[in-house]
Amino acid sequence: MLKIDINKKLYGSNGEMNLKINLKIAQGDFVALTGLSGSGKTTLLRILAGLEDASGVIKINDKIWLDNKKILAPQKREIGFVFQDYALFSNMSVENNLLFVKKDRELANYLLKITELSQLKNRLPNSLSGGQKQRVSLCRALMNKPKLLLMDEPLSALDPAMRTKLQNEILTLHKEFKTTTIMVSHDPSEIYRLSNRVIVLNQGKIIDDGDAKKVLLKTNGSQKFSFEGELLDIIKVDVIYIAIISIGQQLVEVVVSTNEAKSLKIGNIISVGTKAFSPIINQ
Repeated sequence: MLKIDINKKLYGSNGEMNLKINLKIAQGDFVALTGLSGSGKTTLLRILAGLEDASGVIKINDKIWLDNKKILAPQKREIGFVFQDYALFSNMSVENNLLFVKKDRELANYLLKITELSQLKNRLPNSLSGGQKQRVSLCRALMNKPKLLLMDEPLSALDPAMRTKLQNEILTLHKEFKTTTIMVSHDPSEIYRLSNRVIVLNQGKIIDDGDAKKVLLKTNGSQKFSFEGELLDIIKVDVIYIAIISIGQQLVEVVVSTNEAKSLKIGNIISVGTKAFSPIINQ
């Protein structure tokens, strides 16, 4: 069981705020941490890792990492950290990047095998693709069999196909090692696929906590579908107004009323819902 009860003053997207987190995470949980940029997600990971200080208590099982008497050093916290930028040693081979953490060649070879990196173990990081580098980073984070694995948007720079592949590998490793995992992500499909619990932060506070379906499924009343996107433009065609909206990786056109056209502003984040909708699914 991971117990977190911390406070820290931060400067977020809207100025000064207080990061105030009080929660318990069961051993083996996969928690997705999401919310607007500047809400304190990465700072929370860094506090858990011991890379930033805070007031309060962090305790995992019977071991205290933080209280009003001491702060346990990062290297003694039994954590693994996967960064966005891979943070690999450029002058070391793939295998040596893993062995630098722990001289356990059997474990290193096992991790490389299940992530399909065995053939690349003698290569240097600068000769690898982004997806391959991220897999090496993930393997290295697991070399100490950490009690807690922290991931800060580890797949954000990858294309959709590679993201899906690595999501499957992350889930396989999570189940194999039964590591408690906290991952920062803004990708709903990634959150749904990987996590069993979603925590939403806003201005340093938890505003929602539950499974992915409860937290992410946003429909109202009799709506069948609801999507959130950015309003890019409003154009007039004859006597009607059409809103151009960016939703995910696609642009959609939606007819809006004259009053809506006047009240909406370019750049607004808006919700698009429908009641009468007959979806066609193509493979």
